Amino acid sequence: MAHLRHRRHALLAVPVGLALTASLGLLPGVASAAPQAAPEAKQAATDGPLLSYVVNASADRATVARVKKAVAASGGSVVTAYERIGVVVARSANPDFAKELRAVPGVQSAGATRTAPITPAATTDVGKPEKVKLPKANAAAAARQSAGGAEPLESLQWDLPAIKADQAAKINPGSRKVTVGVIDTGVDDTHPDLAPNFSRAQSASCVSGKPDTSPGAWRPYNPDKDYHGTHVAGTIAAARNGVGVAGVAPNVKVSALKVSDKNGMFYAESVVCAFVFAAEHDIAVTNNSYYVDPWMFNCADDPDQKAIAESVARASKYAQDKGTVNVASAGNSNFDLAAKEITDASSPNDKGRPAQTRKIDPSVCLDVPAQLPGVVTVSATGVKGQKSYYSNYGLGQIDVAAPGGDKYQVPDLPAKDGRILSTLPGGDWGFLQGTSMAGPHVAGVAALLKSAHPKSSPQEIQWLLKAQADNPGCPTAPYDGDGDGKVDAVCTGTKNVNGFYGFGIVDALDAVR
Repeated sequence: MAHLRHRRHALLAVPVGLALTASLGLLPGVASAAPQAAPEAKQAATDGPLLSYVVNASADRATVARVKKAVAASGGSVVTAYERIGVVVARSANPDFAKELRAVPGVQSAGATRTAPITPAATTDVGKPEKVKLPKANAAAAARQSAGGAEPLESLQWDLPAIKADQAAKINPGSRKVTVGVIDTGVDDTHPDLAPNFSRAQSASCVSGKPDTSPGAWRPYNPDKDYHGTHVAGTIAAARNGVGVAGVAPNVKVSALKVSDKNGMFYAESVVCAFVFAAEHDIAVTNNSYYVDPWMFNCADDPDQKAIAESVARASKYAQDKGTVNVASAGNSNFDLAAKEITDASSPNDKGRPAQTRKIDPSVCLDVPAQLPGVVTVSATGVKGQKSYYSNYGLGQIDVAAPGGDKYQVPDLPAKDGRILSTLPGGDWGFLQGTSMAGPHVAGVAALLKSAHPKSSPQEIQWLLKAQADNPGCPTAPYDGDGDGKVDAVCTGTKNVNGFYGFGIVDALDAVR
């Protein structure tokens, strides 16, 4: 894949804007020496690239109405407005649009969500999937195997016993009242392992920045390229139905919130839409295996990146306040997220301008949504229970860990492959590795906890995730994830809480008993 967290695939923001035009002086509540219909008022510029913007304002009707008028006055158009969180999504070809909107009373931040122009038309796994064919077996034999507690391909899923999900399923496979929303590239709801648990009523495409619930809008654009969301969905909730694989929570419902566009980019306006949709459609858990494009980290000292982080933070908090547990992958760059400085050489990644190598300060630059307040941040482990060679880490940055796969940690037979086996579009199954694969294991366990404790708040579910986790502690020998003889990362912290595993590797069995 193009990025590591699907990549997780990709994701973060942009700069724009210069001069404040006289048109703002015509808005209600904005002082102006000129008469309202002044013939000399300037027309808003429209000679720049057509970009998408988020405007973050006070969450009240009057301010949002004022922002909408300001958008029009500055040569833009409103895509949608989320009044409850004060976020307005707009488009404009005015190079000064963001700066002009920042001057509107009640606006806290505004910025472009991309560097590349909008065309008619990013995530966190590592590598492309290797497909697996279902062994030849008649339906009766498959049903007998399923009745015995195992799915036809479950012997290849070393990750389920690693978190005791196979044992948990025998006690409580999850409640039908619990839905996990997969914010991703879309989900193939026709897959035989997903169809029994798929919730169409809680699915949508959010690519435009506002929800499209028309039938099938949530499906991948290109099944051969946009397989990421379907793989994630299977890890969470593939049914125990005598077909293929099993999910961590095989009886809960799963829905799709498609946010990646036809170019595979995950922009802020789409992610904001997805969190708001989840909040308003009774989705108990969201899985977020991506970072918001086009910046791997959004820095508060850049006005555009600041606006991106704020808009997504508002939306994720809104979902949490409505009862949603938000889970996110930590990323696949082997970064110490608690370091004093990180080198980001991949941003911006949407090719609006060349990527720049920049030194970022993690105290003011965030991986969004993984490092937002209230989000459960997940690192990846391999079959040996060790940190995956690619997984980001950091004391105080990682909440919990889960199997994400690691090609250098090879399981015993019959599994053979150290990556994670799950569903792919078109009725296929395949192996992938990445923190993208770790996140859905945690989302599945969170769904089991919500099934067992239906009245618990997101904060209580997070506390249980951490309290029940099993922490292997920092390795006693220097960590050499890829076996090349060089130290690749340094784990700091204690046996109970450390930079590699946070509070530990999640435990599905503890979640249900």
